[in-house]
Amino acid sequence: MGVHSQSDLSRLPARHPTLVGVDSDGCVFDTMETKQKRCFHPLLVEVFGWGALESVVRETAEFVNLYSTSRGSNRFAALVRTFDLLRERLEMAGAGIPDLRELRAMLGTGRSVSHEMVAKTADRTGSRELGQVAEWSRRVNEAVAALGDSMPPFPHAREALERIASSSDLVVVSQTPEEALIREWKAHGLFHLATRIAGQESGTKTEHLRRASAGGYGPGRTLMVGDALGDLEAARSVGALFYPILPGEEADSWRRFLDEAHDRFQAEAYAGPFEEELERAFRERLPEHPPWRKEPVSCI
Repeated sequence: MGVHSQSDLSRLPARHPTLVGVDSDGCVFDTMETKQKRCFHPLLVEVFGWGALESVVRETAEFVNLYSTSRGSNRFAALVRTFDLLRERLEMAGAGIPDLRELRAMLGTGRSVSHEMVAKTADRTGSRELGQVAEWSRRVNEAVAALGDSMPPFPHAREALERIASSSDLVVVSQTPEEALIREWKAHGLFHLATRIAGQESGTKTEHLRRASAGGYGPGRTLMVGDALGDLEAARSVGALFYPILPGEEADSWRRFLDEAHDRFQAEAYAGPFEEELERAFRERLPEHPPWRKEPVSCI
């Protein structure tokens, strides 16, 4: 068992005939709403000086991070989308929303952008904009750490992970910083179940899955379990199957995994109508366009 390096994932030996990648925040742990609403969003308001516009900023950030197709995405990609949507809000006229040009350039390389990458680039270039983004990200990390590890796994998730680990190589596939992942999985007695824990620093979820599955698993023998569209896209990009943990129905989703999906996957009877029905229900939960899109778009 190990963590961190991309080469570790590439050299992952196949101990079982199947591989299961599992997202963490909002999928295994009931943490996503708490972290976003108590850490990410209030600090966004505070760092960028939008206290008088807090309700609009929070509504926009919640849509991006919790209730849309971008749920679960890299925090910096989500920040860019949040700022873009804020520009559409008439209430934000004159708020001085940064264009995040330098952050966009970093994201445009296709690499997974981490806090360390942003902070080091801000220090090297003296960029005020990246410095502000890095300050927000640093304070988010501190606030998340201060929450402690009191947020438990969803009901049935522990049993499901134990079942997975008994028959498959289990890799944590996440865009959460690895330090936080390791701390949470250890605190709740789950760390020993994971063959590898891969977070923000080790690349994108697609890269995690591609490297981990290079160990020699056959067609239909890799499954991704996640709660965000990015998890589905990562699975499809490497030819893996996908099982959704439906936002708002997490306990029922894990129960169904135990009752039906796990055995189907092991028996190679997962692909087809069963998986297609799951995907339809999942996509219906995560719209692309925000409810305020009916408003005229404002040019700020």
